[in-house]
Amino acid sequence: MKLLSINVSKPKSIQYGGKTIKTGIFKVPVAGTVMLREKNIDGDGQGDLRVHGGTYKAIYGYPFEHYAYWQQELQRDDLTYGQFGENLTVEGLLETSVHIGDVFQIGSTVKLQITQPRVPCFKLAYKMGLPAFPKQFLESRRVGFYFRVLEEGEITAGDSIARIEVPLEPMSVTEILSLRYFDTDNHEKIARARKLPALSPSWKRDFTKILNR
Repeated sequence: MKLLSINVSKPKSIQYGGKTIKTGIFKVPVAGTVMLREKNIDGDGQGDLRVHGGTYKAIYGYPFEHYAYWQQELQRDDLTYGQFGENLTVEGLLETSVHIGDVFQIGSTVKLQITQPRVPCFKLAYKMGLPAFPKQFLESRRVGFYFRVLEEGEITAGDSIARIEVPLEPMSVTEILSLRYFDTDNHEKIARARKLPALSPSWKRDFTKILNR
């Protein structure tokens, strides 16, 4: 497993729906060694902290393997690192094989823990120039995942990534996403998912609402 690219962007203003909105989705790769901190990466920022960032969505990772899929699916050859708004473009960490609660070490000091899948919003549609893309992105299950930062430190593109901890009752990112959006009648598994210690509080609340319907 490997860190291929570190991507950052300060929030920028865009016009959307007749309003001026700030977004940090226009990530671009940065060279050299970068400091990864508890809530962010140096040089990066989020436009709306009510729905982005924070402890449980501090860092967004996206598998590089999906780039080939989207190039084919969208018939585009202009996709570059950071295309989907990810902070870290990673190799070898697929949603089907990583779990909520997995802990990864990048380089010598940084430790990150997966907390939830990524759910796309209209800002991804704007970035891609495709109004229907968030739905297509979600349905593909190729959504990436958020990390919380357990230990800060410096990272460099090319660093190796090691999985150093797996939860006792692992549930994959794909499995969790499916339970929230596509398999919502599976209350037995949803009840299990809601109890995952590392799952973000917002997803626990979503699963509670599903169970209470």
